[in-house]
Amino acid sequence: MAIKSKVARKRRHQRIRTKISGSAERPRLNVFRSLDHIYAQVIDDVAGKTLVSASTVDKALRVDVAGKTKKEQAALVGKAIAERAKAAGVTTVLFDRGGYLYHGRIKALADGAREGGLDF
Repeated sequence: MAIKSKVARKRRHQRIRTKISGSAERPRLNVFRSLDHIYAQVIDDVAGKTLVSASTVDKALRVDVAGKTKKEQAALVGKAIAERAKAAGVTTVLFDRGGYLYHGRIKALADGAREGGLDF
């Protein structure tokens, strides 16, 4: 069962990626979710560079996320990525949910990023 769901997620992600691509004016906010952690990157696909990133394994965030639920951790990562993106001069992004359903931790991260000031 696990292999089938991984393949289905990869397929969904490929379908999404054919439609969206980040640029310097509007980079892509990519999300990856594992069982324990959540990672977010703001990517300029034209230049092929990651502009900023945040995750639950960041040394700066590790203290803040300790003892919180996974949804609360995702919201904190969303706020952190928004702050870092604004510091890098990025205010609008394209949201790439990575083939995951827009629900739970993915939605919490998106809401946290919107709260932090990112536009998408």
